[in-house]
Amino acid sequence: MSGRVADQDDASAGGASAGGTGRDRRRAWAFLAAAILLEVSATLSLKGALELPALYAVVGVGYVGSFTCLALALRAGMALGAAYGIWGATGVALTAVLSTLLFDEPLTLLMSIGIVLVVAGVLCVELGAQAAHRKKEVA
Repeated sequence: MSGRVADQDDASAGGASAGGTGRDRRRAWAFLAAAILLEVSATLSLKGALELPALYAVVGVGYVGSFTCLALALRAGMALGAAYGIWGATGVALTAVLSTLLFDEPLTLLMSIGIVLVVAGVLCVELGAQAAHRKKEVA
C-alpha cells in the first residue's frame, strides 16, 4: 500500500476533529485522553483532599497537566469545539460514575439521563465537525 493511501486510511479512521496526518490525529487523541484522565484524577483528588490535604498537590499537577495536554491536542490539529466538548463531557461522566464508586455519592436516574444527554450533545458536535471537514475538503 502506498504512503498516500495509508494516510487516507489513517485520516478516515481518526475523525475530522484532528487535522494533519493520521499520526497527528492519533497524537491529538492521545493527548486528549491524557487530558481527560488528568482532569478526572485532579477532580476526584479535590474531594479526597478534604480528608487528606496532601492530595492538593495531585489536584494542582492534575489540572495543570490536563490543560497542557488539551493544548497539545489542539496543537496537533484537533478542533477546539470537539476537543473541549469531548474533554468536558467525558470528564463529567467519569467523575460522576467514579465518585459514586469511590465516595459513595448518589447517581440518580435523572443524573444518568443528564450524562447521556451531555454525551449525545458532544457526539452531535463531533459528527457536525466531521461533516464540516468533509464539506471543506470537497470545496
